[in-house]
Amino acid sequence: MPIALFRIDDRLIHGQVVVGWGQPLGLNYIVLVDDNVAESDWEQELYSMGVPPGVTVHFVSVATAARDMDRLEQERGAGILVVSDADSMRRLVSLASGRISKVNVGGVHHTTGRTGRLSYVYLTAQEEAALREIAAAGVEVSAQDVPASKPVPLKELLASVLDA
Repeated sequence: MPIALFRIDDRLIHGQVVVGWGQPLGLNYIVLVDDNVAESDWEQELYSMGVPPGVTVHFVSVATAARDMDRLEQERGAGILVVSDADSMRRLVSLASGRISKVNVGGVHHTTGRTGRLSYVYLTAQEEAALREIAAAGVEVSAQDVPASKPVPLKELLASVLDA
């Protein structure tokens, strides 16, 4: 079954992904795309602890995710693909050659150098540029923390500034 959600979330696997998105989608698998986590057994073990029984997790690099997209989408049931940052998603969109039509910006939290756009999205100029590049590739980009909230299109997201 095609991947139901392509998400940018700096926390990767956590309750909002597994329960908030997973239950409404009938989640059967997660593809965690991160070049560092794909090489780290202890990080994989840590992230696996947050996944309920019956949900499979694939830990892959950006290049592997793009190369194996067909195989990953043969998994039974609905899946979520999650990356931790906009640049990883930008690289994946580029390598996947038109296979990704929508990207969800779900949680990019405050750190030094980021500007607040929504209560759950803070971006640097480089991250904003990466999101614009994703959109320029014909991908619909919107921010949405949970399924019940209204998606915020990229243009509105980048125009908004969170009150300090």
